[in-house]
Amino acid sequence: MHLPQRKKLGHEAPSWVAAGSVFFVTICCATRGANQLCREEVAAMLFEAVEFRQDAERWYVHLLVLMPDHLHALISFPEQESMAAVVANFKEMTAKKAGVHWQGGFFDHRLRTDESFELKAAYIRANPVRAGLVDDAARWPWVWEAGVNGGPSGPALPHA
Repeated sequence: MHLPQRKKLGHEAPSWVAAGSVFFVTICCATRGANQLCREEVAAMLFEAVEFRQDAERWYVHLLVLMPDHLHALISFPEQESMAAVVANFKEMTAKKAGVHWQGGFFDHRLRTDESFELKAAYIRANPVRAGLVDDAARWPWVWEAGVNGGPSGPALPHA
């Protein structure tokens, strides 16, 4: 039986997309359903890796929420950085240091308006509630947010 092949899309923004645009990014673990990420030592390592890249200005993470087998984030990338390279580096380093088994690739979608940013941030924050892990999103401990966990509260990069 021949199954249709998924089309592989690149992760590079077209030249007309403004530097610092915000992207909704989802990175999944290779084994779905197993809790790889929501463990104290692993989460600490992942958040440290987020902050390291933030401080190095390789990306600007506005919001990142860990789920047991995936993460969601709102991220801006500076013009001189490749989204695919920065995410691959993050995955490689965290796989080695924290033992996370990541799925190949990742999903990204560029947000087009500030309203879309707020809607997507609310969607990400509510993910643990929808999954039945907590009854109130504010009680989910596996959240990294600029201005709360680290970095300035406003975008370090201009966003469209």
